[in-house]
Amino acid sequence: MIRLNASAEIAATAAGPRWERAGRKAGIVHIGIGAFHKAHQAVYTDDALAASGGDWLIDGVSLRSADVAEAMNPQDGLYTLLVRGQEGVDARVIGSIRRVLVAPHEPEAVLEALASPETKIVSLTITEKGYGLDPATGGIDRAHPSIAPDLADPRHPRGAVGFIVEGLRLRRDRNLPGFTVLCCDNLPSNGHVVERLVKEFTGAVQPDLLDFIDAKVTFPSTMVDRITPASTEQTVLDAQGLTGLEDRAAVETEPFTQWVIEDDFVAGRPDWGAGGAIFAADVAPYEKMKLRMLNGAHSMLAYSGFMAGHKHVRDVMQDASLATLVRRHMGAAAATLDPVAGISLDDYADDLVRRFENPEIAHQTYQIAMDGTQKLPQRLAEPARFALANGQKPGAFAFAVAAWMRYCLGMDETGERYKLRDPRDAEIEALLADTGGDSSSIVDRLMNLPGLFPDAVAASPEWNRAVASRLETMISKGMRAAIEDEARSLAG
Repeated sequence: MIRLNASAEIAATAAGPRWERAGRKAGIVHIGIGAFHKAHQAVYTDDALAASGGDWLIDGVSLRSADVAEAMNPQDGLYTLLVRGQEGVDARVIGSIRRVLVAPHEPEAVLEALASPETKIVSLTITEKGYGLDPATGGIDRAHPSIAPDLADPRHPRGAVGFIVEGLRLRRDRNLPGFTVLCCDNLPSNGHVVERLVKEFTGAVQPDLLDFIDAKVTFPSTMVDRITPASTEQTVLDAQGLTGLEDRAAVETEPFTQWVIEDDFVAGRPDWGAGGAIFAADVAPYEKMKLRMLNGAHSMLAYSGFMAGHKHVRDVMQDASLATLVRRHMGAAAATLDPVAGISLDDYADDLVRRFENPEIAHQTYQIAMDGTQKLPQRLAEPARFALANGQKPGAFAFAVAAWMRYCLGMDETGERYKLRDPRDAEIEALLADTGGDSSSIVDRLMNLPGLFPDAVAASPEWNRAVASRLETMISKGMRAAIEDEARSLAG
């Protein structure tokens, strides 16, 4: 079997790049190149190159593993995107990625890419936990493993913030312009968050660089949305069947995609609008809508669904009682939102339900459940705070948080243990070690994890009672009973 590469002939059952790659330069460095980037920003960039051209190829950077580089570099950066919809699977070969660099193996090459005169945008998808954010202060966590080593040795960075700051120092020293830092992770006001982290880090290691950053660098906020399950052996087999080529870098996704971007770029940008990107003066309303309605419902169904034995989101949506709770959660989240220009929240909820129901997307509940302490503040804690402050019933959010707390016990209902896969998992395990499964103790300890829940939520007797009563049912009677009780309470 011939491996996918720039000279290989792609079968007629798949679409190849509709533009000429030869001679184009890389105007984007993307840190955190993984399945989501390959299913989202890289696809918009491929569309932009096809529509309007330009030197906008992407140099990808992996901060940890060499796996992506080993899969993509022998394929000249090409890979197959499988779009799984109700009508079947479409295959398309994406050509916007030029190469992948592995930061632990070639840090100098990463810095040279950041300092290249060609680089105009540095984008990121490193997940919420990758930034070294202190949830209690909103600034850098000086003890975080992606921050602490770089504070000690800023000229030899390991983490994303350290690389960005050192790259900017090199650009200033070489009399080059700055670049746009484009965060594409699920952080509220993500551009402002990353700007604060970069500037705090800079102030600690190179204060005289701050004027350059203020004058030459922008940090637009974005909202991204596309469900992208982890690739499996079936992904590889389907890509091979449709392209006629071996592809070790194939990814799969759903038909829906959305990207809302604050249009604030210091050195231009690709024509992402050709792929359907929306440029807005204020991304926050779209961002809150997605975080609270989609991501919040995802977290709720992931924890409750996983504990109820559902492996995939599509399985959850075949469970009538859980599907009812998904709808309830979206409605409760929508009630915490201001109007969003051009969007009907009812229609948006209908679209989300259809996406969750898609039988072709094998999105695992256990995958969504990871990194809960990084996700809960914006997905569940903040809408709960709004609901409590405005006299709204907090039951939907209380059920979701109780399901997360049940998940934090690290043992399913058959007695089998699983890893929490959370950056604070050791802290959680230590807190819960001597609770004996007592729901009130669990709620008290987890509600007071630093930086997780707003004081107004953690101190609310109404809220704590609502969470504890649901958690008690989940522990004493099982998640199935808790789901049925919750669904019956809506009917009543």
